[in-house]
Amino acid sequence: MLLSVLAQALGDELLEIRGDCEIAAMSMDNRKFKNLDRGLFFCVPGARFDGHNFAAQAVENGAAALVVTHFLDLPVPQVKVRNVRAAMSLMAAEFFGHPEREMKLLGVTGTKGKTTTSYLVKAILEEAGYKVGLIGTTGNMIGQEYIKSEFTTPEPIDFFTTLRHMRDEGVNAVSMEVSAHAIEMGRLAGVHFEAGCYTNLSQDHLDLFGTMDKYFECKKSFFRPEWISNAAINVDDDTSKNILKDITVPHSTFGICNNADIFARDIEITENGVSFIMKLFDVNEIPVKLQLTGMFNVYNALAAAAMGLIMGIAPETITAALAKVKSVPGRAEVLDTHTPYKVILDYSHSPDALENILTTVRQFARGRVISLFGCGGDRDHLKRPIMGEISGRLADFSILTSDNPRTENPMDILASIEEGIKPTGGKYVVIENRREAIKYALQMGRDGDIIVLAGKGHETYQEIMGVKRPFDEKVVVAELLEEIGD
Repeated sequence: MLLSVLAQALGDELLEIRGDCEIAAMSMDNRKFKNLDRGLFFCVPGARFDGHNFAAQAVENGAAALVVTHFLDLPVPQVKVRNVRAAMSLMAAEFFGHPEREMKLLGVTGTKGKTTTSYLVKAILEEAGYKVGLIGTTGNMIGQEYIKSEFTTPEPIDFFTTLRHMRDEGVNAVSMEVSAHAIEMGRLAGVHFEAGCYTNLSQDHLDLFGTMDKYFECKKSFFRPEWISNAAINVDDDTSKNILKDITVPHSTFGICNNADIFARDIEITENGVSFIMKLFDVNEIPVKLQLTGMFNVYNALAAAAMGLIMGIAPETITAALAKVKSVPGRAEVLDTHTPYKVILDYSHSPDALENILTTVRQFARGRVISLFGCGGDRDHLKRPIMGEISGRLADFSILTSDNPRTENPMDILASIEEGIKPTGGKYVVIENRREAIKYALQMGRDGDIIVLAGKGHETYQEIMGVKRPFDEKVVVAELLEEIGD
């Protein structure tokens, strides 16, 4: 495809084009051009690195053309644009034949609940007869086939490569997570969703946005006609009123505490799941049974139901699908340990998420609640003492350990968490090595205890000083139980 043809898809993003050539591949990684023929290099400016500084290397490696925010003194055709990531989305969509136009896209955004809600939406769509793709934090799926992914919402080239693959496999609906990072960085420029869902907002990603107001405004921007055709909004979240007062697309609300189009009553939570009555638009009352537990999963189920109704799926089909979902990777996932205590894996890496999982297990724990967690390095520092306070208040015993320290000193992170846990008077211990910390938790477990391994969830690595080292907590727990039993 000619560069000039790809540039026609840019609309207002295009500032100027110099030169033309045939394009057969594209990438934002200058190292890949050794293996790419007639490749287009996107000079993406980032927080730590600016792709323009690697353009010469990309050209030396074989890049045929560049997408830039300012022209470079290099002997290849160049397209000057306002936003390189937005341009990458628009040009990748054109390059891969606009697969997004041949399937229904359903996007879930919010601080918590995106992953579980997207899995529940997938289940509902499949129950209704769709062939469904999934894109999100735990990876991508076509039916039951897993496809590894690096981001909650992939970078544009990977995103459209995935959509093209899904389309070629017959997928006609995609349930996906839409991250604040993706919205802010323009990764989904030009993409339109049949439905968008807002789950909630709580403290996270302040390392990128700086303030909660800016974080919210980013989320809110998703609920505009250029992004979505329909919306489902959690009316119980305090921030929702600021979306609802300005929204101009057809929408429905869901909730538990406030008046909503879709709401739950008679909620019963046990360690084996949740049951409730779902009332729809003051007309239908339908019993719902989930194998997932916790009040947060009631909200996730309501959100997924709202999305299903937007798609015109019958309530009975929706509830049948919800009842079949046994677990979501790393989300309040009970591990098969064959021990007198339970071990629960949860991705809770923000204050509200940690509070939710500890509050939930507190409701049915026969013994102690043991909380094991840390905080990621090079991320929001403010949430560290907050999470310490939450665990000190809600857990009977806390084990502070490493999460993904990245380039930070793990002990500095743990010291920040301690600032929050100390005033609570809660019992705790600091064990920096996460494997040793998990071993300590398993060895102290007694009949009726619930051990919550928080923060890693589905992740299968630890990132330390820029290196991702294998660390799958399901595998680690199994190995340690065998070791302890010897």
